[in-house]
Amino acid sequence: MNTSRYDDETFFEKYGQMDRSRLGLAGAGEWETLETLLPDFSGRRVLDLGCGYGWHCIYAAEHGAASVTGVDLSEKMLAVAREKTRLPQVTYLRGDMAEIAFPPDSFDVVLSSLAIHYLPSFGDFLDRVRRCLVPGGDFVFSVEHPIFTAAGPQDWYYGPDGTPLHFPVDRYFEEGQRTARFLGEDVVKYHRTLTTYLDGLLTGGFELLRVVEPQPPARMLDQPGMRDELRRPMMLLVAARKRPGGPR
Repeated sequence: MNTSRYDDETFFEKYGQMDRSRLGLAGAGEWETLETLLPDFSGRRVLDLGCGYGWHCIYAAEHGAASVTGVDLSEKMLAVAREKTRLPQVTYLRGDMAEIAFPPDSFDVVLSSLAIHYLPSFGDFLDRVRRCLVPGGDFVFSVEHPIFTAAGPQDWYYGPDGTPLHFPVDRYFEEGQRTARFLGEDVVKYHRTLTTYLDGLLTGGFELLRVVEPQPPARMLDQPGMRDELRRPMMLLVAARKRPGGPR
């Protein structure tokens, strides 16, 4: 099993200071849009891959899920998730979402929030998701947008006075590893094109339900740097469904 960058003490402390860590879903700029893509959880078995602090697991349980399984590679993330979760239908497992496998038809819903861009292969991951989903099951995920991941560093070009001039997009069709600067630390992520995500779903046994490039909500626009987030997409949100009769 691989190790998680989030188990580095310094990195984890910095992550814990972010609004999405302190405030939960209300602190995530994409949440209000992502929530509209989520299916009905009532009575359903839910899997959250890359569950982090467990916010989406808790949400699914609070909205009627019969069972929720959260998987994350980071022991530190899981410790926080277990501390925050008081719902008996939620279970957390340590595992690598690039490797962990569940029996066929184990889940009715699979979620993944801002984790897939840490995986070297989307195709292999999608195969695992498809196998563990029931026919007609829902797969909803958020990922860093290909425009945001293409160049690598994930930062603006700045003018002499420090004003963001433009955001670089380079090597777009050259998929693979990038070294991004996140929370003042070097972090390995994987860039892939919009075609790889969307056509991969369509040719991999899924139908697309929604595709959204979220914008920051109006309530956040006065936060430092947030208006610049309207100049390029940072995230891609996708809701898909496993086609009955498709590949297992």
